[in-house]
Amino acid sequence: MRREYFVGLDLGQSQDFTALAVVERAEAAGEWDAATYAHRKHASLRLRHLERVALGTPYPEVVARVCRVMEFVRKEGPSRLAVDATGVGRPVVDWLRQAGLGCGMWPVLITAGERESLDQGWYRVPKRDLIVGLQVLLQREELEVAAGLELWPVFLREMRDVRVRVTGRGHEQFGAWREGEHDDLVLAVALACWGAGKVYPRRLAGAVGWCVPEAVRLL
Repeated sequence: MRREYFVGLDLGQSQDFTALAVVERAEAAGEWDAATYAHRKHASLRLRHLERVALGTPYPEVVARVCRVMEFVRKEGPSRLAVDATGVGRPVVDWLRQAGLGCGMWPVLITAGERESLDQGWYRVPKRDLIVGLQVLLQREELEVAAGLELWPVFLREMRDVRVRVTGRGHEQFGAWREGEHDDLVLAVALACWGAGKVYPRRLAGAVGWCVPEAVRLL
């Protein structure tokens, strides 16, 4: 079985959590297809790890934590990191590059725009695309969830609280609709799934569902 890992990092500020999500893409050979004279391929996405960094954690410590997670993940298979580079994210991206993660990294500027674009290695991705893309995976049951994820109920609450607002200029804005609520876990998972979609844009094929192996324990 071939495994690849996509990590999403949503960077918080003073009143917002920083969140990390690890999504595994597993691909295995299925039954023999006599028509193509080859085994069918079965692929699935698995949410294997979900965490929040404590509020007020200095960004250098956040970078150190990300490095530890990526070091662990790299031992399991090829890995890539999609990091929220909006606002305070730009200097953190620079620190991550200097840290030498040993994996590919996509800096993502989350926007209220309508189209994704790429400029000198920086992606501009509408928040709508991230949220809706994740919603579609969940509705189709194409994202498996590891047993034992402590923050899974919090993630589900965040998903329920995500709403769209239309500004006076007619632009859509996605986010938590109640004051004091967060969407950091949602964005971390969405970024990881977005990264998987960049490498593998075709829809998943094979048996998928909600029952998968235990969560990855990252020290």
